[in-house]
Amino acid sequence: MQKYSFRNDYSEGMHPSIIAALSATNLVQQDGYSEDSYCEQARDVIKKKIGLQNVDIHFVSGGTQANAIVITSALKSFEGVIAATTGHINVHETGAIEATGHKIILVASNDGKVKSSDVIAEIHRAEDHHMVRPGMVYISNSTELGSVYTKNELTSLSQVCRQNGLYLFLDGARLGSAFCSEKNDLTLADLSVLTDVFYIGGTKNGAMMGEAIVITNNNLKKDFNYHLKQRGALLSKGRLMGIQFLELFKENLYFELAQHANLMAKKIADAIKSKGFSFLTEPVSNQLFPIFPNALIAKLSEKYEFYIWSKIEDEKSAVRLVTSWASIEAKVDEFIEDICAFK
Repeated sequence: MQKYSFRNDYSEGMHPSIIAALSATNLVQQDGYSEDSYCEQARDVIKKKIGLQNVDIHFVSGGTQANAIVITSALKSFEGVIAATTGHINVHETGAIEATGHKIILVASNDGKVKSSDVIAEIHRAEDHHMVRPGMVYISNSTELGSVYTKNELTSLSQVCRQNGLYLFLDGARLGSAFCSEKNDLTLADLSVLTDVFYIGGTKNGAMMGEAIVITNNNLKKDFNYHLKQRGALLSKGRLMGIQFLELFKENLYFELAQHANLMAKKIADAIKSKGFSFLTEPVSNQLFPIFPNALIAKLSEKYEFYIWSKIEDEKSAVRLVTSWASIEAKVDEFIEDICAFK
């Protein structure tokens, strides 16, 4: 029996409408390196969603690539990037940032968020030229622990960064889920005002692959294509990303898919709560971190794929469950039944 996966939100391929769009445009000749008409149309529709024309939009294949290029293109050789200990650039990118010669300045976080007070503390800690100077703050929304930033939190971070000459970079690999969270009060327009650069994740929200980097700070726009080319991110068939993002954003497909993922996660979370189990972090997006008895984890592992996140007690552990744009509700219901059947 093949196990049903709640390990991540990229186990499936892509939304059928994207397959149809790629097929329909397959033999249409276009310019390369994201200078094709589909990329231009995708940029136009994203700019309309944001409500600003004065932004630069670049398409890359994945999140690690986006993070590495954005961070290294922005920092001076003696500067580092502040991030939560749970941040993706710290735990799941094989030292991609450090390999370019930049230090990740880590701050402890129980919920995956970086606070403005954390940034201030690190600025004060870098007293002089004998120490790595913070040049950027890296955050993700939703975070690696499934939490989402509020507008007040992001505004506070933005103010601290601008008062101290730091760039604010938001990793949006799961931005769709964050925006569709019941706790969300941010918009794309807010991100364009409060951050210097962010990206819209497609890989984890219905696309075959791809992230759309949105640069709002003029200082970061110059020569960005050179960085993309140098690091192998300026694809000759960039049209593949443009077609996908055009399909996701020409209407509201991007948010509809994220909404489905969140609804499936909420259905599971409500059932877990009804059984009296607790969570490592509050369930507000498509990533859930329930704390289960090890006996239940072993039972569920017979039928489902998921991560065992951390040990809590001798007999309990936190697991990570992730729902996707393509999660099958019948499988979600079956998973819930198996949880509720545990005694």
